[in-house]
Amino acid sequence: MAQVLEFRLPDLGEGLTEAEIVRWLVAVGDVVAVDQPVVEVETAKAMVEVPCPYAGVVTARFGEEGGELPVGAPLLTVAVGASDGTAGDSPGGAASGSEPAGAALPGPVSDGSASSGAVVNGSAADGSAASETSGNVLVGYGTGAPAARRRRIRPDTAALPAAEALAQEDDDGQCGPVPVISPLVRRLAREHGLDLRQLAGSGPDGLILRADVEYAMRAAGLAARPGPPSPPASRTPPRPAPVAAPRSPRVPAGRGTPPRSAPASPGGERIPLRGVRGAVAAKLSRSRTEIPDATCWVDADATELMAARTAMNAVGGPRISLVALFARICTAALARHPELNSTVDLAAGEIVRLPEVHLGFAAQTERGLVVPVVKDAHRRSVESLSEEFARLTEAARHSALTPGDLTGGTFTLNNYGVFGVDGSTPIINHPEAAMLGIGRIVPKPWVHRGELAVRQVVQLSLTFDHRVCDGGTAGGFLRHVADCVEQPAVLLRGL
Repeated sequence: MAQVLEFRLPDLGEGLTEAEIVRWLVAVGDVVAVDQPVVEVETAKAMVEVPCPYAGVVTARFGEEGGELPVGAPLLTVAVGASDGTAGDSPGGAASGSEPAGAALPGPVSDGSASSGAVVNGSAADGSAASETSGNVLVGYGTGAPAARRRRIRPDTAALPAAEALAQEDDDGQCGPVPVISPLVRRLAREHGLDLRQLAGSGPDGLILRADVEYAMRAAGLAARPGPPSPPASRTPPRPAPVAAPRSPRVPAGRGTPPRSAPASPGGERIPLRGVRGAVAAKLSRSRTEIPDATCWVDADATELMAARTAMNAVGGPRISLVALFARICTAALARHPELNSTVDLAAGEIVRLPEVHLGFAAQTERGLVVPVVKDAHRRSVESLSEEFARLTEAARHSALTPGDLTGGTFTLNNYGVFGVDGSTPIINHPEAAMLGIGRIVPKPWVHRGELAVRQVVQLSLTFDHRVCDGGTAGGFLRHVADCVEQPAVLLRGL
């Protein structure tokens, strides 16, 4: 007799709470294997295929293409043990969308993956189905070892909607390696009409803290209600990940004073700010609101750098990209000026200097602006940097970047010269402290060795957080970058 298992949208990690269904890869009646991708979803960070942890026959799908589902919502049901294409003993029962009593909610496991939240004919899956499932889901990486443990569920939460049931976590708000918002924070947001799915978290791995809710309240013009004091902030916070923030909070009617908006023209087109576009809009707005930034710039003669690149590529081996050379220069400059490889912990009132350089670079794709991250850029050779830039750029073009490829950056490189422009004032990629912008490299008149000549000139701009350093430090960083561009031998002396 077939058992009907319910597979719910797993926790995609990195603070993401919902995903848009882009394309179903299976239909009702299809036979699926363990770890077979069943649906393609798009989050605010990446487009990924979700593998099913069960082998059997698909009996129902939940959600239409183009629609959004919250984490924990039913995704599909599979009849395990049915190989003839039938739907098992209770056709239609699993497709009703209701949650049977005792349904297991998805939760983190010890290896950082997400439990699938299986339901077997109305009860949580047991060992009888273990041979039919992989036990956990790692979005973007396939599935692997069986789940070690499930999130603790308090009594009477099975009958609640997924979003409310997740609020019944442990009081410390932590549950395994995936951050879980504490009930105190959820209650504060609920009392003031704020949707947590639309807030950006400043805690570890994007965890939403009480300070984030209070900031959203102030931004929306809401008065804080009396409540218990916020817990003290950690004095040694881990490196924040520059997670693309969700959309800005909306204020329900009747609560406070909503922000004013210009009236749209009668025939104007309305484009929803969601997905990547909404995440970028909220993140840039937060950067402008929180970070007191300043910009300095300089023109540099890049003739020698271009000649050095040509010579390096002439000897064979991996092709050296121009952005890789600038990345290598940046890591050398950050070693001299570590203030710019840092972040500000507002809760603790501290500047946190980060030991590793994880270099993000802005990439324009059909889905919008994304910032892939080259991890440990300071330890890579220029050849390794070129290869990693090429890999991430190709993945971005095919919407194959994973959440891990898009988080953890500490400094960002923005090559806007590819758009044919000379200069710009970059907006810092919150919560980082600086971004270097590179304009186009074009022939221009230049005084070289006392004579007027035509040289390859580039404009460099540095936007920095004035809280972490003053203009002297920022100018010193930018001057060192320009010196390395004009005389690549300067970079060799620093190695």
